[in-house]
Amino acid sequence: MVKLNKIYTRTGDDGTTGLGTGERRLKSDPRVEAYGTVDEANACIGMARLHTATAHPSIDAMLSRIQNDLFDLGADLAVPDDGKPLGYDPLRIVASQTDRVEKDIDLLNKQLEPLKSFVLNGGTPAAAALHLARTVARRAERIMVALAQDPREHVNREGIKYINRVSDFLFVAARAVNDNGNADVLWIPGKNR
Repeated sequence: MVKLNKIYTRTGDDGTTGLGTGERRLKSDPRVEAYGTVDEANACIGMARLHTATAHPSIDAMLSRIQNDLFDLGADLAVPDDGKPLGYDPLRIVASQTDRVEKDIDLLNKQLEPLKSFVLNGGTPAAAALHLARTVARRAERIMVALAQDPREHVNREGIKYINRVSDFLFVAARAVNDNGNADVLWIPGKNR
């Protein structure tokens, strides 16, 4: 169980932070950037949930599960698997979490008309907030993929799959809260030439 009784420790005043392994890294380190951006995506989902809580309770429940999983993903990223014994089993994203998000995507997507154009970010306030969360999740994915390219770093491949699926889910959820796509704002190529 996590217990936080002191919020400031002053240990980060030198620009470093501690990973779950106890190792200190710069706050600008790509691993810290990865789990920080996952946290940012989670915060954006929290803002989106202000619009989904009463109007779309089934989607809100899906978002709630994703928020919890994103904390799992942050914990996964904060404890790199460098092969050294930790004395405990670190929390890792697993395939069943990705599978659940895929099932939620399929459930929402079967109610949507196929797209004939790209969707602009907008429509209802809930959709706009979900699109913002989607773009932040995509950024987290890009950072995680870049981190995984470093031979000195290890990134759980299932975590990369999971964040990819989350951004797909957020796109489909944005369309679902846009009156199942009927209120989507579609891109019209060259419209303002």
